[in-house]
Amino acid sequence: MSLSDDGTTPVRAAIGLGSNIGEKIATIDRAVALLDAAEGVRVVARSANYRTEPWGYRDQDWFVNACVLVETTLSARALLELCLATEQALGRRREIRWGPRTIDLDVLFYGDARIEEPGLSLPHPHILERAFVLAPLAEIAPDAVVHGERIADALARLGAEGVERMA
Repeated sequence: MSLSDDGTTPVRAAIGLGSNIGEKIATIDRAVALLDAAEGVRVVARSANYRTEPWGYRDQDWFVNACVLVETTLSARALLELCLATEQALGRRREIRWGPRTIDLDVLFYGDARIEEPGLSLPHPHILERAFVLAPLAEIAPDAVVHGERIADALARLGAEGVERMA
């Protein structure tokens, strides 16, 4: 894996997690543990879990979603590759777009970087349209600014219908 630009300066990044197959909460917990155990990544904050309605493809079970903030010396591309490897390790299979999944990890932002590359768009292009991402992210990074809008303000504008914080 490649490193951040200088390979030593940590970058704060956010990762969204979701699961709606099997032991949802346990799978998210395992994903967070795998991220935290990876070289060059340290989880510095984790949101609560949220029970959320399916988005996109609606004929499926409800999701558990959460977000983590990490400090990483990995490049944005390497962080994405780590997320994909974590999904594979936990049994993710891609069959239906926005369909049921054991685990889904999305890099939401990587510092202030704006990246448009094949397979990697940062900040995530749909972050401000998805309450299931904004609600947990607002818990751990309310003042983060993405696409010119604070996360907390984006959640207030969008509302949290269909998103319920779990105990």
